[in-house]
This record gives sequence, structure tokens and C-alpha cells, in this order.
Amino acid sequence: MDAAAARRLRAFKRWMRAHGVVCSDALRLEASEAGGVHVRAVAPLREGDLVATIPRHACLTPRTTGAAGAIEAAELGGCLALAVAVMYERARGEDSPWDAYLRLLPEREPVPLVWPADEAERLLAGTELDKIVKQDREFLCEDWKECIEPLMSSGELDVDPDDFSLENYFSAKTLVSSRSFQIDSYHGFGMVPLADLFNHKTGGEHVHFTSAPDASDSEGEEEEEDVDDKSNASADDQSTIENSTNSPSDAGDNIEDLEMIVVRDVSAGEEVYNTYGTMGNAALLHRYGFTELDNRYDIVNIDLTLVTKWCTSAFSSRHARARVSLWRNLGYSGCTSQDAEYFEISYDGEPQHELLTLLYLITLESDVYDKLICVAHSLTGDEERDGFSSVVEFVKATSSNQNSELNGLEKQPDMKKLLYSEGICSALLSLADMRESLYGSNTLEDDVEKLQACCFVNERKLYHSLVLRVSERRILHRLRKYVIGWSKTKKRKHP
Repeated sequence: MDAAAARRLRAFKRWMRAHGVVCSDALRLEASEAGGVHVRAVAPLREGDLVATIPRHACLTPRTTGAAGAIEAAELGGCLALAVAVMYERARGEDSPWDAYLRLLPEREPVPLVWPADEAERLLAGTELDKIVKQDREFLCEDWKECIEPLMSSGELDVDPDDFSLENYFSAKTLVSSRSFQIDSYHGFGMVPLADLFNHKTGGEHVHFTSAPDASDSEGEEEEEDVDDKSNASADDQSTIENSTNSPSDAGDNIEDLEMIVVRDVSAGEEVYNTYGTMGNAALLHRYGFTELDNRYDIVNIDLTLVTKWCTSAFSSRHARARVSLWRNLGYSGCTSQDAEYFEISYDGEPQHELLTLLYLITLESDVYDKLICVAHSLTGDEERDGFSSVVEFVKATSSNQNSELNGLEKQPDMKKLLYSEGICSALLSLADMRESLYGSNTLEDDVEKLQACCFVNERKLYHSLVLRVSERRILHRLRKYVIGWSKTKKRKHP
């Protein structure tokens, strides 16, 4: 630990004592080589141990900041309001009650949002973050133009306008994205000193961050709520709010401390981990600036536009429009995010069943498709039937083999097996190739070789982008194996 980092850490410990933040003597805060801070156990910890308490008044929120009046007057809410609070308290420097805490944090987190645009485009090409990061920049620029600039022009905040520059807004947004927690309905999202120093480990967390619920929210609920998941600055959080009906008298009276409780035993000398939720590498890199090797929550998305592009190429644009329209009329849809619709391919390479049903419709012969059109109305509107039952119904309706294995299908646990025809398997392989082509001319083997030669400490952006690329491309490889396996099974059953 260098001298400057040691001074910041000592100042933060003094700040904690002064503000009533209690950290167990069994924990030690340590500075890492990369410049961050992590938490290590110096004595064994047992499940149920209380290792930290943080008073609500010690948290930096839109309610506790010195800019609270200006934030309320501007009707700002959600993570935008918290970003304003962070910028304001940083601008105050030593005059801020959170100065020692804010000095311990990095200027910005190394998330793709703040990578140089050309570098982000090159490193993230083809990945799940390629479009998302570009959209984030556009949305945040709009937020800054529509909300931050007018706030500075109003004169409500007595700070240097440069402290609220677009660059500083992006920096504050990265801290909010990666470090804030949902505290309660009165404070909303907030920066929680000490709690945000525990690093993440998927499936290996030792502590959970908990908060006693508001009185208005607690009827019929457990005594405490787990609020471990940190906020998502790029989620659909509310940028502006109507005049709040909550007031300190009805919502702010909850003075119970926030707590960090051990949920898994920890040996002395181990780093103590929290969890930010069950996320794949795209979400981890997007929100927190890091990835994990062999993350079983990884997925790859295949956009509906890619499916319709393949269909237009294999058939015609008219064919694509008609089949997608029928698919929707049967009550199906893909996943949606912002203005995109897509299908997920799981870590194991299994395609989402909505994609299989769409491909089934696309590959139907014209006479069978016409038959389905005639009975489609009878396959919708039954809220008690699940999606698989609907699939079976229209497979039955379009099957020319009345004595086939279709009869009694509702009893089979995996009805998706019916949807792996030769045509659908061929379509999935084509879609895998089209999705893979988005990564450029390098092969998976090229990316693996680059990753193995990459220095994690000195080439963080390259390293984490390669982990993401390799993770996604391996899923596409598993998709191909999955499809080929089904294709071979079909051929054995129907020689």
C-alpha cells in the first residue's frame, strides 16, 4: 500500500468512528495493488455474525446531501438525483461531510461507459455490450443536457459549473452504477460507506447487506429485507419525479441501522465477499467494470432482427413478415430491452423456446402453415395453459402424422424435443454463424490465445473485453454442439 492510499484509509476509519459506522474488529480494510480497497477477515467469522452497522444518516443520498433542496426543486429522482448528490459533495471538498469517504473512492469506475469511444467500439465489437454502451452514452448526454445544465443555470447550487461537467457526470454515474444500494422508500438509492467496499463473488458471498423495511412497507413482510443487489444506473430508473409525498416525519423516522451480516463462514485470512446478484459477464462489465472466468450466468442474445434477416435471405421478406406476425398472434414474444427484441441462448447452449417456436413457424410448408392459420384462434386466449401446451397444440394442428408421438405429449417433461426438426437445426446453425460473424474475422482460438497472453493488471480493458468475447463465443460453440446432438438423435430415430 502506498503512503497516499494509507493516509486515505486512515482518514476513512476516523470518518467512520465520527459518523457512527461500526466495523467489526474481525475485519480489516486493505488497499489492493489496483488501487481499490477490499475487506479481509483477521479472525474466523460464523454465519449470523453481525460485522458492520451503518446509520442511515451516514449514507450519501438525495435526501441527506447538501443539495437536497435543489434536487427536490428540480424534481430529480432515481440514480440521476444520486449522481447530482455525489457531484455536489465532491465539489464541496473538505466542506463535505462525506469528504473522507469520497476520497477513498476512485475518480470513476473502469466501466465501458467511460472508455474512449473508439476503444470501446473496437474491444466490444459483436458483444452484448456493443450497442448498449453507445445507447448509454446517448441517454446520459440527454440527461445532462435536459436536467444538469438547467440545474446549474438556476443558481440553486453554489459550485463551480466545471464540477458539473458532462465528464464529471459520467464519472459520478459510474460510482452510482457500481456502488449504490437501495436503502428504503424515503432515501431511495444511496451510497453506503463501508458496505460498498466488499467485492463481489458469484455464488461465493460471505455477507449480505440488510435493511429494516419502512413501516408503510412492512405489513405482511419479513422483519428484514435483503437489499444486497446494488443499483443499475442504466436501468429504467426514474430521472425526474413528481413532488414527493414522503416526508421525514412519515418515512424518515426509520432510524434503524443498516447491517452487514455473515451468511457463510469465513476463515481468518480470507477476503470477505458480498454479492451484487446473479449476473453474467456482460452485466458485470457493464455495471461494475470486471468479469469472471467461466461465469455460469453468461448468455448470448440473438436479436429478432438477425432472425428476420436470415428468414428474408432463406425465403423472402414477405415470408418473414407473415410468419413473425402469426407467431405474435399466437401469443409469443422475445425478451425486450430498450428498443430491441431478442432471444437468449443459455450458458449450456440451449436456445430460448420462443426462438424455437418462431423457427418452427418460419420453416413450415405453405399448406401446413395455411392449416395453422385456420386454427390459430383456438390456440390463444386460454390463460390457464402454459407456453409449452400452446406449442403442443399448434404442433398437433400442423402435424401430418396423426399417429405420431404427438399424442399424449402434455405428459412429456421436455416438449421442446419436437421442435428440433432438420430445418430448425439448420436454421439455428445459420443463426449461430451470423451471430459469430459480428465479432469480426478473429476466431475463438485467436481470442483465447490473446486472453492467455493478456496482463490483468496493466491491460484491464483488453482483459475483461476478451473474457466477455470468449465467454459468449463459447456459448455459440455449445449451441452448435447442442443442435448437432439433437440432429443426430432425430436421424437415429427416423432413418
